Amino acid sequence: MNKIKNIGILTSGGDSPGMNAAIRAVVRASIYYDIEVTGFLRGYEGLINDDCMPMDRKSVANIIQRGGTILKTARSENFKTVEGRKTAYENLKARKIDALIVIGGDGTFTGANVFAQEYDFPIVGLPGTIDNDLVGTDFTIGYDSAINTVIDAVDKIRDTAESHDRLFIVEVMGRDSGLIALRSGIGVGAEAILIPEANMGVEDVLHKLEHSRKDKASKIIIVAEGDDAGGAFKVGEILQSKYPHYDTKVSVLGHIQRGGKPTCMDRVLASRLGVSAVEGLIKGERNVMAGQVNKEMIYTPFDHAIKHIDAEKVSSTWLKLIDILSF
Repeated sequence: MNKIKNIGILTSGGDSPGMNAAIRAVVRASIYYDIEVTGFLRGYEGLINDDCMPMDRKSVANIIQRGGTILKTARSENFKTVEGRKTAYENLKARKIDALIVIGGDGTFTGANVFAQEYDFPIVGLPGTIDNDLVGTDFTIGYDSAINTVIDAVDKIRDTAESHDRLFIVEVMGRDSGLIALRSGIGVGAEAILIPEANMGVEDVLHKLEHSRKDKASKIIIVAEGDDAGGAFKVGEILQSKYPHYDTKVSVLGHIQRGGKPTCMDRVLASRLGVSAVEGLIKGERNVMAGQVNKEMIYTPFDHAIKHIDAEKVSSTWLKLIDILSF
């Protein structure tokens, strides 16, 4: 018998395209199973401040195509304290909320993991992060949209690079993970890709440039912001000093990677995961992240999903592919 009568939902940390689609799926699945939904605003701060609203079909109408999150998002220092989490728990119990669905990434699940263990409270997480850096899902909500945004931007940069015979160093998001740089770099035909996981180094970039086609009008290098080389501007300085004949430019794409309409892939993924989260709670799943692996829905404990980059996502096969295609 289903004991879940009221589910709380929030979005936390950095926003990602597809979060609204996930919220919509959770609300609609809950209504299907005769469960009430309470939306908390601005992540864990909403739990602490009791800033919430009931959600129904009307609440999630016409949002599947929208970027960002209608529930707003924030990072909460208060939730890192024992007092803050106690206040959050008291608010949940006062509103007779039986379980929680949190949408976010590493930091979101770290907080959820601590809270669930402290109060034995049922929580299921949805992987909403553009970085794709969680174990237990092939892709996170927002990753496909982010890399398509990067590809669209770099295609435009390539146009001007070819017009002026320029070398462009493009920095993309990825403080701890190079997965955005990896796939988007392959997708745009970059001459080199610098990611934290590969330790490629500027010397390798220099080698690639020396052995690349001399008649190619433009050259693109993709750099993840967390790469050991020091970021796009540092790489640009080194390359300009070594190759003064290149017209070298740096472009940092920044937060445009978080915004915009989610792709079809992210909308479908978010919808499947949202329904899976509700059904998981009904079946007794707790302290887990819902994910999709090989097209199947699975549940992965938070402590395993957090900060464990799946080796398959940055395997030697991918790195070899970069080497082959850059010639």
